[in-house]
Amino acid sequence: MIRVMLVDDHPVVRAGLRAVLDPVPDLDVVAEAADANEAIALAGSEQLDVVLMDLRLHGTASGGRDGVVATEGIRALADPPRVLILTTYASDADIVRAVDAGATGYLLKDTAPDTLVTAIRSAAAGEMVLAPPIAARLLDRMAAPTQALTVRELDVLEQVAFGGSNREIAKRLFISEATVKSHLVHIFDKLGVTSRTRVVAVARERGLIS
Repeated sequence: MIRVMLVDDHPVVRAGLRAVLDPVPDLDVVAEAADANEAIALAGSEQLDVVLMDLRLHGTASGGRDGVVATEGIRALADPPRVLILTTYASDADIVRAVDAGATGYLLKDTAPDTLVTAIRSAAAGEMVLAPPIAARLLDRMAAPTQALTVRELDVLEQVAFGGSNREIAKRLFISEATVKSHLVHIFDKLGVTSRTRVVAVARERGLIS
């Protein structure tokens, strides 16, 4: 029996997932969490095989901690379950952060129920599971590594999209302003742009940020 936990801040979404998974004989939904803190705590106390994790968590107890932070916390446990991301977001920033945090797979919420069930079984067996669009994105990054933005460059780019100044970005990411400027030079060069406005527009066109 594969023991599953659902992590999503929307009760309706969790109810929908449970309705899909409960009839499956070899799957047992044993826990649900609405925020990152609850997810990490339950993963540490329950015997779990797979966690279905939403990326954007806004539960009142999460303190701004998202699904990536929850994934990192769960994977840091002594005997961690596999974490399968299930989200509506498919930007490079989201994908890279999730995989870097230790996620076993990454699926989109428009995934067919049968595909989701198969993915959970595969994740429980330790196999990497990627939705076709996600796999294509990662292959593109591997095919042109010198042009692909690094995780830190994606972090800086997201902060630029939020309207942050170099000083604000440095403070949020715990780096120096000089380092922010250096990252921006590389980002501008890789995307072929010369302004902050244009870099955000191009990044969104290419699906690098949400």
